[in-house]
Amino acid sequence: MNAKPSTAHAGAARSLDEWTFGPAPRRGTRQVRVGGVAIGGDAPVVVQSMTNTDTADVAGTVKQVAELWRAGSELVRVTVNNPESAAAVPRIVEKLAMMGIDVPIVGDFHYNGHQLLAGEPACAEALAKYRINPGNVGFGRKKDLQFGQLIELAMKHGKAVRIGVNWGSLDQSLAAALMDENAARAEPWDAGRVLREALIRSAIDSAERAVELGLGRDRIVLSAKVSGVQELIAVYRDLAARSDFALHLGLTEAGIGSKGIVASSAALAVLMQEGIGDTIRISLTPEPGAPRTQEVVVAQELLQTMGLRAFTPLVTACPGCGRTTSEFFQELAQVVQEHVRAKMPEWKITHPGAEHMTLAVMGCVVNGPGESRHADIGISLPGTGEAPAAPVFIDGEKSVTLRGDNIAREFIGLVDAYVDRRYGRAAPPG
Repeated sequence: MNAKPSTAHAGAARSLDEWTFGPAPRRGTRQVRVGGVAIGGDAPVVVQSMTNTDTADVAGTVKQVAELWRAGSELVRVTVNNPESAAAVPRIVEKLAMMGIDVPIVGDFHYNGHQLLAGEPACAEALAKYRINPGNVGFGRKKDLQFGQLIELAMKHGKAVRIGVNWGSLDQSLAAALMDENAARAEPWDAGRVLREALIRSAIDSAERAVELGLGRDRIVLSAKVSGVQELIAVYRDLAARSDFALHLGLTEAGIGSKGIVASSAALAVLMQEGIGDTIRISLTPEPGAPRTQEVVVAQELLQTMGLRAFTPLVTACPGCGRTTSEFFQELAQVVQEHVRAKMPEWKITHPGAEHMTLAVMGCVVNGPGESRHADIGISLPGTGEAPAAPVFIDGEKSVTLRGDNIAREFIGLVDAYVDRRYGRAAPPG
């Protein structure tokens, strides 16, 4: 809920009509084209991810990019850190095109990007966007020269640039200058505020320098990443207030498993609720054996549960209690969610709109029928001590009651039939 009470009633009891519900209008930004993907302006929030393969391993990187794309990543970033990885990029892009995968590839550069792009013009051309970190693009007198070379290469090849600041590699000369400036204040800021100001200034000053060099404002995306939730919210609120560049959101080094998911969701949800953010990445450390694609799924589910986009039907399921001693409703919920997610690449083409479908798999009579009626299609399974029957509700009406050992297979069949009936394209005449 995006609550905006009137100032006259702030702190007092309020009626519902004094609140607005839903995310705030998106912050107005320049729109940036990255390959065939639009970021900012009136475009939806874009999901992106990053490989963790050695980019010089063409086969391994192509495989992972393809997996991320199939999971729904709309941009994929790869590390370009040496001549071998730079030389591999055009071959990676070519092989993806041969597979019918048209996903923009972003090059992640640190320290030597100017040399790699100049030495491998085919790489500079194949990439859709360059990620530049002002904190390590160069040091001392070389910094401005090497930054300028990167911007000139972006202009030469017609590419967008993400100027991505990270508090782990902050421009130390800028940080020192701001510390000196702060020491001279009558009322000095605390160290955290100085750090946030250094991040914001590094991003905005670098972007303005790129504009001075001739790069269009519609080719620049900014990011200023930290690993603390409250710090990230504060930085991006300020960054959004002080510029109209498109913004890339992400909590850097978010962590592994539930910690990374919770921390990223907590930070990004607050910002997107306020209309801030044009593209997001969930920087999860994959659990051992877990697919890299998990970060894409989390990003999609975050946007979808906030009502900002729809990617795949999501299943409403109860958490279970003493009334649901059987695990069958949990297993069915998982089977249904995995089924519709696996079908979405096909349905996206053959059954447009299916991503908006709502499903419910409930475990007992308490909330089962009600939740199932609210969904497009839902099933209320029998709880402990209830009759062994599972009514199915379609578009709010009871349709059929399933019994026996084949409930899961029969319900999946009903879901597929519902998708065909409601979202299937009419057969061509003749």
